[in-house]
Amino acid sequence: MFSAPDEQSDLRRSLRLYRLAAPFVIGLLAPGFLRRLLKRGGYREHFNQRFGLFTNQERVFLSSHLWTWIRSISVGETLVAIKLAKALRAADPEIRIAISITTSTGYALAAKEACDWLFVFYNPVDTCSAVRRVLNIFRPTRLILIEGEIWPNLMNACLQANIPVMLANARLSPRSARRFAKFKRWTSPFFKLLKWVAIPDEEDRCRWESLGVPQERIHLTGSIKFDQAGVETNRQAEFSTLLQKSGVEKKGPLLVAGSTHDGEEEILLDCFHLWHKKYPALRMLIAPRHVERIPAILKNLQSSNTAIILRSALPLSTPWDVAILDTTGELRDWYFFATVAFVGKSLTAKGGQNPVEPALAGKPVVFGPHMENFQSVATLLLEGGGALQATSGAHLTEIVDALLSDSDARQRMGTNAKSLLLKHHGSAKRTAELVLETA
Repeated sequence: MFSAPDEQSDLRRSLRLYRLAAPFVIGLLAPGFLRRLLKRGGYREHFNQRFGLFTNQERVFLSSHLWTWIRSISVGETLVAIKLAKALRAADPEIRIAISITTSTGYALAAKEACDWLFVFYNPVDTCSAVRRVLNIFRPTRLILIEGEIWPNLMNACLQANIPVMLANARLSPRSARRFAKFKRWTSPFFKLLKWVAIPDEEDRCRWESLGVPQERIHLTGSIKFDQAGVETNRQAEFSTLLQKSGVEKKGPLLVAGSTHDGEEEILLDCFHLWHKKYPALRMLIAPRHVERIPAILKNLQSSNTAIILRSALPLSTPWDVAILDTTGELRDWYFFATVAFVGKSLTAKGGQNPVEPALAGKPVVFGPHMENFQSVATLLLEGGGALQATSGAHLTEIVDALLSDSDARQRMGTNAKSLLLKHHGSAKRTAELVLETA
């Protein structure tokens, strides 16, 4: 991968700095990481895998096959990894794939897909010993990183073992690009280890080039996250039955608020009270980004005069107004029932969440002023008439009120939103072809 002695020297220098700084960074981040593990639960299951340790039965099974390793982080990246794995298997029925995940929620999602050709495990910490143990057991023919995660010890170990490293669905926000650029001297050698980078949009190309990735290694594939080719949404009939048995009229108004963050549930409930006076049949489904927050959410909302239930309680014969989604992996299907969709982490926190799923469901999308981490798709939807942006809770009330009263506007926005994202159709297949061409 490195042809010039200077580049090899740069890599050794960056690795030395990374290994020197890593213990201090781990010490700073570990308490927060452990708190999240405890909140989310399931941390004890396969915990040893985080250090590259497996049971004898797993070692025998894993060492008897060759694997393509896809490394993800949380639920969002895991959904991308699963799509890519299925596309690879469709193109090569003999391939065996191992998907590794950091979070327990991501692990639980991937574990549902595990089978004889798809092995799921926890990401090893990026230490030389843990990485070496995993590589010795799996003997991967290639490593695919998802979105934007760079792990120097892992990538260097792959370089030494002649294992190509690729970056799929490479998402790099302007903020991240600026942060990496400040330390380009130290980070560029790691980016140069990438065999190729598959980008979702053409505008991403210059950001990756600025970090040291050669132009010829950057490929435009579209976003796998936006790609719905081959994705089954087979729970819609189930959810429709749940709603009907719970007293919700067929095609009755439903606001689905996805990936909400701290403080947004209270704002949404205040708005709901106003909407409900004008539209008595309206119901609201709130899907918190982190399910471990649900007890706190229920406590914060309990003083209202609103009938609030958990989604897991459906079907329910008693009347209800608001349901909290306490089950994982369902939000995409619930968007299909939305009259209007709200995307969270955009009112009370910066960054936003991905508006693609409700857009692909053909729904009018509304989000708050903070969509920094998804600015490109947010701008695409806003300029293309597929979304509206609220500046405050009061503005959100006005926007949703107008949409609930205008079915033509809702239909027009939903159609626009869906058509704007169709260019990403087939992204997983295009990325899989790149992977299989890489030796």
